Amino acid sequence: MTSARRLDHSDLPVPLIRVQGTPAECGAGYGAAARDLITANLEFYLRRFREEGGWGEAAVTVAGRAFREATRRHHPRVAELLDGVAEGAGVRVEQVYALNARTELIYGRHRDGGSAAPPDADAGGCTAVGVLGTHTGNGHLLLGQNWDWHPDQRDVMLLLATRDERGLTVLTLTEAGMVAKTGLNSAGVGVCVNMLGCDRDGLPGPGVEPGVPYHVLLRAALEAESLAEALKAAVRGTRNSSINLLLGQVAEAGGELIDLELVPGDAGWLHPVDGYLTHANHLETGLPVHDAMKDWGGSSLFRSARARRLLAPKAAVGKVGEGDLAALFRDHASFPHGICRHVDERMPLAERSETVYSVLLDLDDRRFGIAAGPPCEHRYGWLDLAAG
Repeated sequence: MTSARRLDHSDLPVPLIRVQGTPAECGAGYGAAARDLITANLEFYLRRFREEGGWGEAAVTVAGRAFREATRRHHPRVAELLDGVAEGAGVRVEQVYALNARTELIYGRHRDGGSAAPPDADAGGCTAVGVLGTHTGNGHLLLGQNWDWHPDQRDVMLLLATRDERGLTVLTLTEAGMVAKTGLNSAGVGVCVNMLGCDRDGLPGPGVEPGVPYHVLLRAALEAESLAEALKAAVRGTRNSSINLLLGQVAEAGGELIDLELVPGDAGWLHPVDGYLTHANHLETGLPVHDAMKDWGGSSLFRSARARRLLAPKAAVGKVGEGDLAALFRDHASFPHGICRHVDERMPLAERSETVYSVLLDLDDRRFGIAAGPPCEHRYGWLDLAAG
């Protein structure tokens, strides 16, 4: 039996929707509870698909149907969840799948075969950090990130908490109608995400099944009950867009962290150095592709290295805390294009970006902290994964 609640937590900057049941029941409950937000988000992205990717509504329907087939083939439980979202929200199922493939449709390949890379490569920016418990003051494994995105989207974002029939709880920040972004689960697995870009990105030609959508891949990783299973889920199937996942799980000896760079047809990974990992929006593993950031430049080229330098003093003595990560995410070097991103008023409206939300994850305590962005102007509210 499905159960859905839209909760008002006064210390959280976004609505919390909590559902339980099978994947289909969770999806239906989510869709019903967030119906208005999902409709608004679909309208926004259908316009972006048309204006920035050259996708008319009929083409979006065809693409969404193909993404549904790819999802059902590789991640059937996520497909059941997405089908339920469409049913509960009363919207076309193909559009829900297109929404969860918005990265592929906006930043993939134009219908005429040309590149649809963003004019401002920092528009999909984010800075992610993970610290092993061996190097934190309380011995807990900590993850966090700033999510840099279009300011107009802030009002259609939410926290989604699902408890499935296996007893696994997932809590994730996402856009209405999508099923994952940054988050953690009751098995102590956590995921942060950064957009990447390379010369292999792009959708296949007509008649060829596309790869697993960006946000389906994220959901599959968050539904894993171990770090190893999360990595298997992340690399399963083909991909049409590049993505970076910073993943961790609680365990003895401070837990474990790994950074996974995924490009179409290949994967690279990084392990912690001096007890921590950082990542921005450029490739760091030496994968044999052309990194799109080399064509666009931007703050990604220093944000990851700066985050490492900011963490180094406390990490060296094993005393990194949540406050240190919060201070890092408020850093203004190269303002307004720093780790704490502010709107650049010189940019065209469609290309503006800022830190819309900042997230801190304590995987040992299964706690989710979130601040409205830019985080220099707001405090973090906290949610216990087991709290009602």
